[in-house]
Amino acid sequence: MTKSILCAVDVQQVDDTKVLETADKLARLDGAQLDVITVVPSAGINLVASYFDENFQGQMVAETQKKLVEKVSSVLGAERNSEIRHLVATGSIYEEILEVAKKTGADLIVIGAHQPHLSEFLLGPNAARVVRHSKCSVYVVRN
Repeated sequence: MTKSILCAVDVQQVDDTKVLETADKLARLDGAQLDVITVVPSAGINLVASYFDENFQGQMVAETQKKLVEKVSSVLGAERNSEIRHLVATGSIYEEILEVAKKTGADLIVIGAHQPHLSEFLLGPNAARVVRHSKCSVYVVRN
């Protein structure tokens, strides 16, 4: 029985609706806690970070948090949205998803994947890395 589901979305993608709906259905089946995560890149590690305002990263996280809450609400409704934990992490996408899954004790990660391009076969997309390195089950939703 699944107790906790972590759903990874990109607030910039419009086609994450299916991912959110799938994660919600799976969570409702077992009465599991649904957490939705999005990851923003860390400006602190980039060479260009010195060109940004000192609080740029904090502002970006706050803006992303707001977008995440709005996105989940628009897809799943305001009532269901109030029951969901909205998480914003900073850093490498797949590493942060795996770290949050570990910290929250997620039994299942739900993540979207688009049709791969040749470059992604060579570099490895985030969804593939999550699948390869996750300690829990991963449900990949194809768009």
